[in-house]
Amino acid sequence: MEQTKTETTFGKLDQMVETMEQHLNLSYIESLPVALEFLFTHEKPEGSNDILLQQLEKLGESIALSDLSKEEIRKTIQLCVLKGMKGATQQQHLITPDTVAMFIGYLVQKLIDPKQTVRLFDPACGSANLLTAVVNQLKQKVESYGSDVDPTLIQLALMNANLQQSEIEFFHQDSLRSFLLEPVDLVVSDLPVGYYPDDVQAKEYELKADEGHSYAHHLFIEQSLKYTKEAGYLLFVIPNFLFESDQAKKLHGFLHKHAHIVGLLQLPMSIFKSESNAKSILILQKKGNNTKAPKQALMAQLPSFKDVRAMNNILEKINHWFQEEGF
Repeated sequence: MEQTKTETTFGKLDQMVETMEQHLNLSYIESLPVALEFLFTHEKPEGSNDILLQQLEKLGESIALSDLSKEEIRKTIQLCVLKGMKGATQQQHLITPDTVAMFIGYLVQKLIDPKQTVRLFDPACGSANLLTAVVNQLKQKVESYGSDVDPTLIQLALMNANLQQSEIEFFHQDSLRSFLLEPVDLVVSDLPVGYYPDDVQAKEYELKADEGHSYAHHLFIEQSLKYTKEAGYLLFVIPNFLFESDQAKKLHGFLHKHAHIVGLLQLPMSIFKSESNAKSILILQKKGNNTKAPKQALMAQLPSFKDVRAMNNILEKINHWFQEEGF
């Protein structure tokens, strides 16, 4: 039933975005936040004429957001984002698969006390799909923050949160510069992979490259630890080659000094186009006075999310590990 609702709403929103695309001479992905803003505010989009406004109002009336759950709204927007990013070559313009976002939410619930208010941050939030997917799974009060340098994506993130009625504070900035942000309990992020072009700013980091450009994904890990409270947790979607690159030795040393490696879960190959795109979930805990490394880190190769029996088996093992480690 939920799938049908999501698909129906996507069809209508997709039509609205395409209508804007034609009239406003914008790309699909640029038209999407404008369409979402119209749904949220009902105000005439900049540069639109009366004909477009009439079409938008008609389409807008057919979208009953009040009948949708937060997750249905998130998934509808996600389908539009996926359509808009088809063929996008930029690594940062890829969206975290839904199954991965759900799995990260499950892990977060295992790590965090369900009675405490949680401060949550995604320093590379993109359209806020991962961030809102995790927020929607948490039962306790959550204070959420997201940051992204891309103007279209941060606009999308804001409208995504608004339409889901999720209170999230967003920063539109280079996430590897300083934030006006108190340390958080939890970081979740699908790390942007590649080189960071600002060598001057990179010099501020322990994980800067000895020569040439530094790896953005390394700097994001360091920056995230900086804004995490002692004993707080960090869950990153990382490339499988993270610990095999030419700067891996430095990263190992840095993590050993500042964090405990709680776990490394290799995501199923079936969700990636090729082996070079394959990723894992890295779970870290920032070191503190009373923290200690797990007796044995949680290591697993996850089966296909479609294989229910294999997935249930691995979840049993993961649940057992959390019990053994005293979470």
